[in-house]
Amino acid sequence: MNVVPLLVFCSLMLVVGSLVLFVHGMRRKDHHHADRLALLPIENDERPTPATRAKG
Repeated sequence: MNVVPLLVFCSLMLVVGSLVLFVHGMRRKDHHHADRLALLPIENDERPTPATRAKG
């Protein structure tokens, strides 16, 4: 039973750390960066070459 207080302490430290980082990110107003990152997989990576343009 000695490990339970240690696990509770570690869990609380993780929660507090995530809350601190969340508040820090909101104050810096960098939460819009996540929207751009979410849309990156939607963009096409390949550019059309002159040969593909002629076929299309």
